[in-house]
Amino acid sequence: MDAFFSDILSNFWLDSEPVSCGPFGCGHVNKTYLVCTKTGHRYIMQMIGPAFKDVHALQDNIRAVTEHLHSKTPEKHGALTLVPTTEGEDHYHDNNGHTWRLFEFIEDGICLESAETPMDFYNAAIAFGTFQQQLNDFPAETLHETIPLFHNTPNRYKQLRDVLERDPMGRAKDVQEEIAFALAREEKAGQLIALLEAGELPLRVTHNDTKLNNVMFRASDRTPLCVMDLDTTMPGLSAYDFGDAIRFGASTAAEDEKDLNLVRMDLELFRLFTKGYLEACPGLTPKEIEVLPLAAFTMTLECGVRFLTDYIDGDNYFSIHYPEQNLDRCHTQFKLVADMETKWEQMAQIVEKRGM
Repeated sequence: MDAFFSDILSNFWLDSEPVSCGPFGCGHVNKTYLVCTKTGHRYIMQMIGPAFKDVHALQDNIRAVTEHLHSKTPEKHGALTLVPTTEGEDHYHDNNGHTWRLFEFIEDGICLESAETPMDFYNAAIAFGTFQQQLNDFPAETLHETIPLFHNTPNRYKQLRDVLERDPMGRAKDVQEEIAFALAREEKAGQLIALLEAGELPLRVTHNDTKLNNVMFRASDRTPLCVMDLDTTMPGLSAYDFGDAIRFGASTAAEDEKDLNLVRMDLELFRLFTKGYLEACPGLTPKEIEVLPLAAFTMTLECGVRFLTDYIDGDNYFSIHYPEQNLDRCHTQFKLVADMETKWEQMAQIVEKRGM
């Protein structure tokens, strides 16, 4: 095995000597490796990406959340398990300034990039609902806000206005219709934050990246094992996780689909996710349940505003593979928002009936 990786791994408590270490998965932020030891035991090692400026805060959050989750489930793989360093820490800094962490590998687990059946989406809802329920009594205010104002939608509108003032690429004149669409919905988009500030919605532990590929499923029956990728776990609203899951998972088209006739929110998928999420998370307050349609609307609109802002700014944040990709992404999100507006009463009825 490569001497470099042997040196890194010598700083962690492994069950025996490591014999192999190679690239694993397709993540974009962290570099991920699969480690195997003499006994056949496997681990996941990650070099934490430079996007995370405060690694100590990041790891504090992950350690606190995973320890709490393990206290709530008898299953060995009901939550991620951090492997400590020989110094008893949850991460290791090497001499090159890189930070490493190690997790137990979850055997009999599979990840899905997209739902192959509606039940996959339902089971993802069970996973994220269980995550929220198990952290229901966790003091969310003790977590670090590793990405400040991440889902603060009024702040996203402020960023849009700031970039419109600068208009560094001269693109604003070409997206007046998109700007008008966003600004016409600004007041409604700020309602979740207003309810939080008024004390009508409680502060929760939120995952903040509730895509299907962040759920580990059992290979045997495709039921959920645990939620993964806790790097964005922070204090927030339960609405954030529900809404972002609907935004991504209940859409009938890719995030950058050019043919907007193909883009809509699938009401049956909305119903299935609502059913699974609320079944697994009975601890939500009546107000949290009531605002679930607003959650889907707000997270989708916010994402569209972010794509639009980045397009006007010159595509500096989101990776693009062709010049108009951020604008295409903006268009799909705004089309989903418009579709949700036509289905508002149906969404509210589904939520009222708990997806039944």
